[in-house]
Amino acid sequence: MVEQLRQRGITDARLLAAMQKLPRQWFCPDTLLDTLLYDIDCAIRIDCNQTLSKPYTVAWQTQLLRLEPLMTVLEVGTGSGYQTAVLCEMGARVFTVERQSVLFRKTKALLSTLRYSARCFLGDCFNGLPEMKGYQYDRILVTCGAAELPMGLMQMLKTGGLIVIPIGPEGNQAMHRITKLGETSDQWQDEVLGPANFVPMLEGRNFGNVPPRI
Repeated sequence: MVEQLRQRGITDARLLAAMQKLPRQWFCPDTLLDTLLYDIDCAIRIDCNQTLSKPYTVAWQTQLLRLEPLMTVLEVGTGSGYQTAVLCEMGARVFTVERQSVLFRKTKALLSTLRYSARCFLGDCFNGLPEMKGYQYDRILVTCGAAELPMGLMQMLKTGGLIVIPIGPEGNQAMHRITKLGETSDQWQDEVLGPANFVPMLEGRNFGNVPPRI
């Protein structure tokens, strides 16, 4: 898998080492074959009608962060925790948010069992994170597709920081990397880096399970 990622243009050595170290099956249904687990272009359905992104997508988004050790990272969309664990393995101080309560409880317990120190929250982040009011992050990574850029997230980003986020309607999203060079939107540098396909970013907490798609 890692060699395929290198061939596809993933060059961050710490990122590749993290993905080499992490067994993906820890974060996936245990009935899957290795051919699916480590296919770099295979997304996997998980609980609550959500998906674990393709290994290539995880690597691509993470590389776009230009992450340095000890940076604070806000991850929106904890999911199964695989992306969270990759960020932790790279030395980031991770704060991760999930709106599905079933996934939140399950993944928080898994990350704790694996001894990752990510701080986990239940919520959506559209209007910030009440538990961390006033706190700003070096990087923000969004692993679900927003119809438009949430201003609440930009308020949580440090000046000089950047956010990687898919933006657009479901089925027609593009990956953006936005660097916050100042407090007003005319000071933000927006790079559109290619097509993306993510589950939608939704508002509110979901306290029940969602039946899987058939």
